[in-house]
Amino acid sequence: MSFRPEKLASTIKRIIAQSISDMAREISAGFVTLTSVRLSKDLQNAKIYISLYGKNSKPGELLELLENRKYELKHLIAKELRIRFIPELRFYFDDTLHEMEKIQNLLDTVKAADNSLSDESELK
Repeated sequence: MSFRPEKLASTIKRIIAQSISDMAREISAGFVTLTSVRLSKDLQNAKIYISLYGKNSKPGELLELLENRKYELKHLIAKELRIRFIPELRFYFDDTLHEMEKIQNLLDTVKAADNSLSDESELK
């Protein structure tokens, strides 16, 4: 990615982060974080990745709300940026942390099983 899309993606992330957080709070979806914004080379499409924390997190509801209110977010971007076209916003749930937690749990289980096997062999 060249410098311009990276800089623009960073600026878009800064502009819409608080609004997305407020929208999540409206529906009690949990604590939301914008993990990244990725722009296409032609700057026409923006993929916005969000992660959600909390026991009662509602990623489906939040993605639906964001999709329904993306024009408000585009308006915020248009007010702050001087660009010819405002990118089309697409929202995705970033479950990287959830997947990392699952992998860590699996590794802990294997380690515990290995430790119990080595303890048993030492007793014999």
